Amino acid sequence: QVTLVESGGGLVQAGGSLRLSCAASAHTFSNYAMGWFRQAPGSEREFVVAISRSGGTIVYSDSVKGRFTISRDSAKNTVYLQMNSLKPEDTAVYYCAAGSVGVALTGPYYYWGQGTQVTVSS
Repeated sequence: QVTLVESGGGLVQAGGSLRLSCAASAHTFSNYAMGWFRQAPGSEREFVVAISRSGGTIVYSDSVKGRFTISRDSAKNTVYLQMNSLKPEDTAVYYCAAGSVGVALTGPYYYWGQGTQVTVSS
């Protein structure tokens, strides 16, 4: 069982930046691929970005490529999402996920956090 706790969400103006963090309880953090997903009001949850167990493979959705950066720190059992050049359409609840079910980093995942709200004003 893995517990994930997201933090760092908030309100930011368009063009601004935020950094989300996801702290994992697992002592075997390095065994898990990690991902970020988001869900806007009235929409389905969508894949944002994911990083492999080693950190050697990263997959971004086209909508965030070039603006968002994922990283992981195994010493802190934490994965980060640096979000730059934010747009109003990035407004959503952002969820951290751990442990991809299959080989695809885009999901599905076994473990999920509770989410953190990101609101981008125009």
